[in-house]
Amino acid sequence: MIARMNESEKWQKKFEISSTFTPSAPIDSAALFAGRLSQVNKLINAVNQRGQHAVLFGERGVGKTSLANVLKDFLAQNNIQIVVASTNCESSSTFQSVWKVIFAQIPLQYRQTTMGFDTTVHTTDSSVADLLPANPSPEDIRQLFEKMQYPIMVIIDEIDRIQDKGTTTAIADTIKTLSDHSTNVTLILVGVADSLDHLISEHRSIERALVQIPMPRMSLLELQEIIDKGLTKVGMTATKQCSQRIARLSHGLPHYTHSLALHSAQASVDRDSLEVSPEDVTSAIETAIEHAQQSIVTSYHQATSSPRGNLYSEVLLSCALAKTDELGYFPASNVRAPMTKIMGRQYDIPAFSQHLNDFCDGKRGTILQKTGHPRRYRFRFVNPLMEPFVVMKGISKKLIEADTLDALAE
Repeated sequence: MIARMNESEKWQKKFEISSTFTPSAPIDSAALFAGRLSQVNKLINAVNQRGQHAVLFGERGVGKTSLANVLKDFLAQNNIQIVVASTNCESSSTFQSVWKVIFAQIPLQYRQTTMGFDTTVHTTDSSVADLLPANPSPEDIRQLFEKMQYPIMVIIDEIDRIQDKGTTTAIADTIKTLSDHSTNVTLILVGVADSLDHLISEHRSIERALVQIPMPRMSLLELQEIIDKGLTKVGMTATKQCSQRIARLSHGLPHYTHSLALHSAQASVDRDSLEVSPEDVTSAIETAIEHAQQSIVTSYHQATSSPRGNLYSEVLLSCALAKTDELGYFPASNVRAPMTKIMGRQYDIPAFSQHLNDFCDGKRGTILQKTGHPRRYRFRFVNPLMEPFVVMKGISKKLIEADTLDALAE
C-alpha cells in the first residue's frame, strides 16, 4: 500500500499507464518492445545487404507491425542511418496507390556541384511522389530509387489484404528488379500467413531475394518482459503470480498482454496500490472482456449460444486450452485433458467430436478451421485473438478457476 492518492494523482497515474500499455495500437518504442532478437537480427542483416529484402509473416496479433515500427530505433542503436517509409495496404490498394503513399514520405533531394567541385545536397519541399508516373511499372519504381542519395527502407504492411493479383505480381516484379540491380533500398513485406507461399503465391522467382522471417507467438518470458518494462516505466510492480497469469492468459499475443496489464495496473491504482495483485488481474479480465472487439464478442456468442444443457461453451474453452503445435493446430485428443478438468470427470473424443465439427462447418459461425484427413483432423481458431477471449470468458462464467488455469499451463 502507499499513501492515499487524491483523485488528480490517480488520474495522472492512470494516464501514464494508458500511454505505456497500448492494446489498440502497435508498439512504437524499442524501450517497451520485448524479445524477438532473432527476427530483429535477420531484418538488420537484410537492410545491410544490398539486393536483399525481407518478408515478415505470422498469425494476426503476434506483433509483426510492432516489430516493423520499432526497427527504426534498432537501426539507430546500431548507427545505421536510413530513411524509413511505410504503408498499410487495404483490399482496394493498387500498385500505384501503394507507391504514392510510400514516396510521399521520402523527401526529394538533389546534388549540386559548386565552384571548387564541392558537392552540396539540397532538400526541397516536395517529395519523390511528385516524380511518380500515372501508371508506374516496376522498372519506374527502381529508377526512382536509383535517383536517391541515401539508403531507404520501405515497409509494406498487411500485404495479404490486397485483392488485385496484378498488384501483388507487380510488387513481386519490383522486388526482383531491385534485387537484380542491387538498388540501395530494402523492402520489408508484412502479412498474415503461415508461409511465404500463402503470402505471395505463384511468385517463386523472388524467393532468392527474400529473407523469410516467421513470427511465432511470444514466449511467456517475452510477455512477462513487456509487463515488467511497462510497470517499471510507470513506477509500479506486479507479483510474480500476477505477471505469469497475465502472460498465460495472453496465449502468446501481446495485444492481450497490453490489455490485461493496462486494466490490472489501473485497478491497482484505484485501490491506492502500486503493486498489481491477483484481485486486480481478476478485475482486468472483466474489463478486457467488456472492451473486446465486437466481432470477437459476436463470434463467441454465436458459437456458444444454445438451449441449456449443451456443452458448447465448455468444449470451446477446452479447445482454447488445448496444447498446439507451432502453427496453432491441435488434434481432438488434446481437447480431452482440459475437458476432463473443466467437467470434473473423464471425457473422451466421441463426447465432443460433433461439437468440433459444428465449430468448423458454419453452424457455429466457423470459429474453428480443420485440416488433415478423417480420424487425423487437426483444428485451430480462425481468429487467434479469439483464444484468450474464450479463456477469459470461461473464468468470468466460472467454468474454470484462474488457479486451475495456472495448473493446466504448467
